[in-house]
Amino acid sequence: MKVAFISDIHSSLNELKMVLEQIETVAPEAKIVGLGDLFECTIGKKKLDGTTYPLLSEVMLNPVGFEQLLDFPSIRGNQEERIQLISRSAEPLLQKITQLPERMRVGEALLIHGHQWPYNELPPEHVTKGESLVVHGHTHKSSWAVEGEEQKIQFFKLIELPQKAVTVNVGSIVDNKEWVLYDDKERTMTFMKVQQE
Repeated sequence: MKVAFISDIHSSLNELKMVLEQIETVAPEAKIVGLGDLFECTIGKKKLDGTTYPLLSEVMLNPVGFEQLLDFPSIRGNQEERIQLISRSAEPLLQKITQLPERMRVGEALLIHGHQWPYNELPPEHVTKGESLVVHGHTHKSSWAVEGEEQKIQFFKLIELPQKAVTVNVGSIVDNKEWVLYDDKERTMTFMKVQQE
């Protein structure tokens, strides 16, 4: 099965459209899976003071047409957790956000957003222990490591994953338009990016 891992959209409608178009062009058979931070929470974590808000529009960006593009399974990110924390909305979308799992499995890959450990660090042992492949986002920077050793990133080049513990950061849709194409049968991945002329 081929999977297109996408992460950190942050309510960026146009950049999501570009990435979805690229996925449809290069891997139309791929199942799309989100790694969290689908939405942008407009209340920063430094401004959390116990205030709650009755409307989702007060706490998050949801451009017209954006929600309709989110027709793929996803885990939750820190943005969704903050939205859930401060919103008291009765809107169905909040219920959907609340139901997003923290972790998910796709084949042998464990998916987790990445805000559960210190920023810019590799996933800790309590996450990676016994896992052959951990896939995450959060830092908006594509990267990968084998048994904790950072590897060189090359976009559009097929990578055969070694039979060792691998961690993969799929980058971000917002700002970077990056994603990863993964083949769980062949155990390969390709870092992808929409390049504008």
